[in-house]
Amino acid sequence: MDSPDLRMSGSPHKRRVVVLGSTGSIGTSTLKVARELPEEIEIIALAAATNIQTLAAQARATGVRHVAIYDTAQEAALRDLLPSGVQVHVGAEGLVTLATLAEADIVLVAIVGTAGLHPALAAIEAGKNLAIASKEILVMAGEIITTAAARRGVKLLPVDSEHNAIFQCLDTHSGGSDEVSRLILTASGGPFRTLPAAEIPFVTLAQALKHPTWEMGPKITIDSATLFNKGLEMIEARWLFGIGMERIDVVVHPQSIVHSMVEFIDGSILAQLSRTDMGFPIQYALTWPRRLKGGLRPLDFKELAKLDFESPRTTDFPAIDLARKAGLAGGTLPAVYNAANEVAVAAFRAGKSTFPGIWHCVAAVMEAHDLQASTQLETVVAADTWARHCASQHLGL
Repeated sequence: MDSPDLRMSGSPHKRRVVVLGSTGSIGTSTLKVARELPEEIEIIALAAATNIQTLAAQARATGVRHVAIYDTAQEAALRDLLPSGVQVHVGAEGLVTLATLAEADIVLVAIVGTAGLHPALAAIEAGKNLAIASKEILVMAGEIITTAAARRGVKLLPVDSEHNAIFQCLDTHSGGSDEVSRLILTASGGPFRTLPAAEIPFVTLAQALKHPTWEMGPKITIDSATLFNKGLEMIEARWLFGIGMERIDVVVHPQSIVHSMVEFIDGSILAQLSRTDMGFPIQYALTWPRRLKGGLRPLDFKELAKLDFESPRTTDFPAIDLARKAGLAGGTLPAVYNAANEVAVAAFRAGKSTFPGIWHCVAAVMEAHDLQASTQLETVVAADTWARHCASQHLGL
């Protein structure tokens, strides 16, 4: 492939991992994977946004000497919950401190939203390998991240199940990107895959939070319901694998057993299959290039009744088409797509937007944006700020 070489030489010691976003679903699954491979993985630092009770319990269980809390107002309360000797870091600076710890091998970024961007860049500049679970990092600043990683010789290891699946498929392929016909991301279709179009305007928050196959945080669960998660993943894949947006497709696969596929120019397709357990991509990202026996159960094909595939409903759920537009345009438009979606999802969760209002808002903000080709970090951050303001105005917030 034309993307940076991700192969990593064998380490003489345990993989020492910093987990940014340890109290969320990805973070807690990461700690479970580490517990099942104690001779291979050591958690050395943990960070959370606001959940000090869970963070403190995780710190005691793992024995880490460094924790960070993004909400600076929680610092004193967190200190009271921790054993003596644990260093507490706070705010955005605290995340960067953990991301650049000298003893770290891998920094796993599982922070929802844009707060993970600066610590991710700091980790790269410090020469740390980066396990990426936060879509926003590559959607906002894919060119910046991949260029910095290539310059520093840092490995980008995808944690999303879809990108990890593509990574595994491409890892078996010794040819170049010109031999790849398509990357095919699979989507569960979310809870409204078969919902009649006439009922979509009346979707409630409770309905949108009932994902049929995965247990995830509320924001990504709603993104799955709108298909914005798949749009974000398309843009992310473009940067991770050096494949143009015109060669990235989505297929709905409600069983979520085939996690994604790669189609080659000879017509062959490689797919990665496993149970719907985030432990699989997390473990592969943290132990790659080795495969280790942990606590994950393999598929039993006798239990699989069938595997279905269908086209996404892009007319009723336009997030994929909007993502393709943003990805093809490049520049600041992917950041605008992401930021407007974040604001719109927050408004829906707060009862201040309808469900279709999410994509109506994103489309309106994208249309109003004055595209800038520059991908300098300052330009991207400015576009993100502008998009949030514009989306708030559109929604009357």
